Amino acid sequence: MAESRTFSGMLAASAVGVYLLVVAGGTASITDAAAACSTWPLCRGSLSLTDPGLLVAWGHRLTAAVVGVLVLATAVVGLRTGTRRRVKAMVLLGLALYPVQVALGAFVATSGAAGQLPGAHLGTGMALFVALVLGLAWHLEATTGSEDETTVSDPELAPEPTDTAEEPATQELTTKERLVGTAFAYFRLMKPRLMWLLCLVAAAGMALGEGESLTVRTVLLTLGGGVLSIGASGTFNHVLERDIDKRMDRTADRPVATHQIPVRNALAFGVALAAAAMALFWQVNVLVAALGLTAILFYSVIYTLVLKPNTVQNTVLGGAAGALPALIGWAAVEGSIGLPGLALAGLIFLWTPAHFYNLALAYRDDYEQGGFPMMPVVRGGTETRKHIVYYLGATLVAAGILGSMTVLGPLYAVTSVVLGAVFLWTVVQLHREQTEAAAFRAFHASNAYLGAVLVAIVVDTLAI
Repeated sequence: MAESRTFSGMLAASAVGVYLLVVAGGTASITDAAAACSTWPLCRGSLSLTDPGLLVAWGHRLTAAVVGVLVLATAVVGLRTGTRRRVKAMVLLGLALYPVQVALGAFVATSGAAGQLPGAHLGTGMALFVALVLGLAWHLEATTGSEDETTVSDPELAPEPTDTAEEPATQELTTKERLVGTAFAYFRLMKPRLMWLLCLVAAAGMALGEGESLTVRTVLLTLGGGVLSIGASGTFNHVLERDIDKRMDRTADRPVATHQIPVRNALAFGVALAAAAMALFWQVNVLVAALGLTAILFYSVIYTLVLKPNTVQNTVLGGAAGALPALIGWAAVEGSIGLPGLALAGLIFLWTPAHFYNLALAYRDDYEQGGFPMMPVVRGGTETRKHIVYYLGATLVAAGILGSMTVLGPLYAVTSVVLGAVFLWTVVQLHREQTEAAAFRAFHASNAYLGAVLVAIVVDTLAI
């Protein structure tokens, strides 16, 4: 067991090391480090704080040497460990790709090659990272998983939920207490916990656009419309899931489920919020208004009524709702949908399962009681934890691609690597501990990762 834990730790460290190289490679191209250091393996000239390109190049090559040793050591330990063949195959693939990656990097540095070679260098690094992440996911599945978990093979076979909610106890309240309580209930309808992160997504999209249309007016209208559209979507979700909310402990106290707010009033509130959001979005441009309306309809109708109750892939497909604010932010500045905006949307889309599956693990019994075919309910905890690693790896790849195709610099690179490593560490701990506390740690780490990355995007593009 100790040897297995050592191997999984080395795999995770190797993956993070390779990811650091990939992101640093993207930063190196941005700072024109190749021009500052055209020799290999060492750079000519002494280090100087006045030459950031040379600093990046030296750091990249020294890191490559350390990571190379780590990958080799991981392969040696992996071959000696009684793990699955496919895990060993991924480690050997990574070991085989590493010298290819080094050779491509050396040729790009010494020849100043343009065209496809830098892309091939980045692509090889990504392939190496993916191989190590797959090996880690499969090794953790084999060493921490359980084959006798109670799962539901089909959503239709899930136990029929029973209505266990009780009517709230009535008590005498003062007029002020009733008004404050009612106002707070309407505030809760808007799902305010989602607002800060989704507004950050839209802000990052606008920052990436960085066009002439990025004015205070555009920012205020876009974020204001975003807050209102999120509030409308949340309100409609409360109305449509009110009966199911009564059956789940974490949602039984929601305002519509407890009849604190009548359904008719909640619907009217949601429609008013949606109309106000459209009015603000329309003042930005027609595309933003269309995307905003799509976001409201997708979350309220497609996700809530179609995906969430009917398919185990609800969280994956539902990630499109969270990705749309990235396109809204980009379109607010550019008036169109561009590749950087799509790349940011892809990052959010892939992050969503890696984020939400942790919450689904923590509330597995609750979701089963509600009749939702969430991954832990249908496929079990072992499969869910494995998919968290899959989507975490995909998220980091998407972040690397976004950094390589934009002007994002060192702050973004450091944030993505450091917070990505913390996120990965909490997920490895989740595999080992398999507790509700570990699931919540990974859930909060995922929030911290995305929030910090989005802030880094805004700062890197606008302030540095």
